Formats: sequence, structure tokens, C-alpha cells
Amino acid sequence: MNENRLTAKLISLAILLTAAVLAPAICFATESSPPMPEMRWRMIGPFRGGRTRAAAGVPDQPNVFYVGQVDGGVWKSTDYGRTWNPIFDGQDTQSIGAIAVAPSDSNVIYVASGEGLHRPDLSVGDGIYRTADAGRTWTHLGLRDGQQIPALAVDPSNPNRLFAAVLGHPYGPNGERGIFRSQDGGKTWEKVLYKDENTGGSDIAIDPKNPQIVYAAMWDARLGPWEDRNSYEGTHGGLFKSTDGGTTWKQLTVGLPKDLVQINIAIAASDPNRIYATLSTKEEGAYASSKGLGVYRSDDAGMSWRKITDDPRPAMKIGGGDLPIPRVDPQNPDIVYSTSIVTCKSTDGGQTWT
Repeated sequence: MNENRLTAKLISLAILLTAAVLAPAICFATESSPPMPEMRWRMIGPFRGGRTRAAAGVPDQPNVFYVGQVDGGVWKSTDYGRTWNPIFDGQDTQSIGAIAVAPSDSNVIYVASGEGLHRPDLSVGDGIYRTADAGRTWTHLGLRDGQQIPALAVDPSNPNRLFAAVLGHPYGPNGERGIFRSQDGGKTWEKVLYKDENTGGSDIAIDPKNPQIVYAAMWDARLGPWEDRNSYEGTHGGLFKSTDGGTTWKQLTVGLPKDLVQINIAIAASDPNRIYATLSTKEEGAYASSKGLGVYRSDDAGMSWRKITDDPRPAMKIGGGDLPIPRVDPQNPDIVYSTSIVTCKSTDGGQTWT
């Protein structure tokens, strides 16, 4: 045992002596080495976007996706979402409410600024932007005083015809709110649906088989300047339909709650008579409450509606306008998704959800 200890001590001493002898040489070599190359920053995480209101894919390019953070600009992926690159950093706002890729020309993309969620920590924007080269360059189009623009819809056959749902100022009244239409690629806008200075546009959808049919949602909402329970909502909004390309509108009420406050819709591309909606009413309770929330379905192009499920999860919201957004499978009208802080899926037309 003593011999083993002696051997270990001798080895340790040899290591120390060797290090002492070599230390000057090591220092000398370091001092004579060429200077280190210029240091550059790289992102190492966390790999998440935070709260995201806007997302879009390109049907004929399944590897390409765009997402817009509520205060983080627009990002693009060309490798199925594996890596993302910012494409909007040079613009005056980074608060994104909606992204729409023109179905007939995927190089034409519209971005609406202002997140469109009424929350204590919201960010406002300065209008709508357009790119004609898939995000390399951008042009500001106007609607600067809309501040919150949560939805866009582009004509499936005409990239220059589009609608914008403009929610308006979150903390007070203003006139630049409602549903706006452009027929020249956003160079000019006309207000085609307007209720009052307190009610703005919150959702917009074009029938994929008949672009003269347009659906629009209006939301009567206001925020206070304090944080806790600062949201005030009324029933002056509702769901509307136009059959003449947005020139005239009719409110849809049959089967919908009379105290409807907020509504998001989705049209089934394979059967445009099938429309899904998530909605909230004045009965809505505190945060994370399911009271006054629901998923509704129409099978006659919006003329009548019925509550399709008693499951509270696909309509659950956490307050501040975070009403889940429905989306329908493009080939199967019975497959529908509802997405908010979680995603639910139904394969039987909205009756049961997982």
C-alpha cells in the first residue's frame, strides 16, 4: 500500500515539474500566434417565436412557410420549417397580425401589421405591406391608422384584389376600421363594411370557388389603460356575408347567439357551403372559462348555424381576444382544426375533438 502511495506521489510530482518547464513555451507560443478572427453573433436559442398571430404556407411549394410574430417581424422557411430567416427587419414595424400569399402568384405576399389581439401587452402596427418577389423587397400600402389588422384575404384568381379586416385603435375610437377592399394590389383602399368608430373588422374569408362571396367578422372591443381585466366588449359586431364581391353586406344571425361578441370562421375549400366558426358571447366568464364559448357549423353557406359540439376545448380562449382560429382540411370538409395555445382536431365535422 505504501509503495502504491509513493508511486502516485512521484507521478503527480513529475506532472507538475513537466508543466512548470513547458509553461514559458506555452505562453510564448500563445503570444506569437496570429490574432483571433473577427467574432460574429449567431442565434443559439431559445428556438421559439413567442406569441404568433400570422402563418401561411404556399400550396405549390410545400417546403415554403411564412410566420409573423406579434412583435418579431416576418420569418421565412424554405426547408419545411427546419430553419427560419427574418425577411422583414428593414420595415418600420415588427408587429404582425396577418400574412396572405396570393393563391394565383406565390411571389405576391401581403403582410398586415398590428397583432389584432386585445391584450395588456399588445403591439400596434402601421398598415399593410406587399412584396412581389417572395419577401426580398417590401412596399408600404397604406391603412396606417388602422393600428390593428388581424386578417387578410386575397382573391384566388386575382393577386391584386384583396380584403383587409381592420380592427382599429385598441384604446379608443377611430374611423379607420372595418372591412376594406383593394382592387389594385393595395395602392388604393375603399371602406366597404363599417359599423361605428368602436367596432372593427376581425376576420375575413373569400369563397375559394366563387370570389364574389365574401364573409366578414366585426368585433366591438376596447381596452383600458390598466392591466388586469382591462377588456370591454360589446355586441355591435357580428358575422356578415356579401355575394357581390364586397359591395353590399347582409348580417348572418340564424342559429347564432344573439349576444355574439367575437367570431372566427373557416370555409371548407372542397365544399364552400360548409363553414366552421369559433365564437364568444357576453356570457363569457373569466380567463380560461368555457362559458359563452362555442364551435358552430353551417352547411348552407352561412344562412343558418348550429352549435356542433359541447366540448369546450376547441373554443377555449385565455382572454384578450385569443379566440381559437378554425381551419379546414382542403380536401375533406369533415376534418377541421382549432388552434390557439393548443391545437384540437375533429374528423367528424366538429362533433368530437382530440
